[in-house]
Amino acid sequence: MQIKAAVLREYNAPLSVEEITIDSPRSNEVLVRTVGAGVCHSDLNNVQGLSGMPLNTVLGHEPAGIVEAIGSDVRSVKVGDHVVACTSLWCGFCRQCRAGHLHLCSQRETCERAPGDTPRLSKDGDALGQAASLACFAESMLVHERSVVPIDPEIPLDRAALLGCAVTTGAGAALNTASVTPGSSVVVFGAGGVGISVIQGARIAGAAMIIAIDISEKKLESAQHFGATHTIDASHPTIVKEIKRLTNGGADFAFDAVGRKEVAENCLYCLAPRGVATLVGAIFPVTTELEFRVGHFFVEKRVQGCYMGSNRFQRDAPKYLDLYKQGRLNLDDMISQRITLDQVNDAFTAMEGGDVTRSVIIFD
Repeated sequence: MQIKAAVLREYNAPLSVEEITIDSPRSNEVLVRTVGAGVCHSDLNNVQGLSGMPLNTVLGHEPAGIVEAIGSDVRSVKVGDHVVACTSLWCGFCRQCRAGHLHLCSQRETCERAPGDTPRLSKDGDALGQAASLACFAESMLVHERSVVPIDPEIPLDRAALLGCAVTTGAGAALNTASVTPGSSVVVFGAGGVGISVIQGARIAGAAMIIAIDISEKKLESAQHFGATHTIDASHPTIVKEIKRLTNGGADFAFDAVGRKEVAENCLYCLAPRGVATLVGAIFPVTTELEFRVGHFFVEKRVQGCYMGSNRFQRDAPKYLDLYKQGRLNLDDMISQRITLDQVNDAFTAMEGGDVTRSVIIFD
């Protein structure tokens, strides 16, 4: 079947929107007609060549859509189901899966087609890569059934798409990875899609003070709309001292939703004793070394990583959508603009300019 997709053909160049071929589903695969796809900062990292994403890959990893066909062994969804999808594939038998850490599966390749097999995506007979095992910057996706979760068909799919990455990563960082406690103080560096989701997760958890930090005044205003109680311009000359002044000695929780060395280090420095710093944003290159003054660990501060909000997507996606239906998780206002696939490169420009929380591609 021929579909239109956005392909990474060259680093630091616009994605190429072109016609490609998508295969039919095998026994454990699902063909999904893409309805909405969020544009994430990780996609921009891929375009800029920072993440190591191979060329000739269809990008996109934050989707929702409608099931069009299923393989013979698929039982979790049926044709016509509305679904959200996530990159957190899991084999079910590796050490991490057995421990319940499905998002850290070490053998996710068992959910992929074998090398040399007919590719899921191709162009003129040449295989194309599938970013995050999803490749949702395309009119259809062909994925393993463990990538998708059926949802209430009454939920708008453009909103549901945000669960694929931003909400799962950000809200999950607060609720799952860090386990923010009621009455606590929280600092969030970065008020983009993931940072806003961290703020919402902290608010849902019952944090008493949520401080948003960003260089964009527009994003700081947005952060207050989503639950931040205080804001600080990231260019503040003594930002750690200002945080400690506001929190009367340091925050209980701090999150780096930016992905920069100096931000990650400030996450530790702005904490109160026994505070927890959670690094959510991806720092490139991955060989970057962080430096911390050891004295901060003498008062039992901690620094921890976070991958995809420590999610179990089959459990978390329905929970987040229940919070949305209850009016406690605001997905509606996270969407700054709705665009077509042909406008995907404009979305990157808007992202770099700090003009959006999330752009969502809408497919007819």
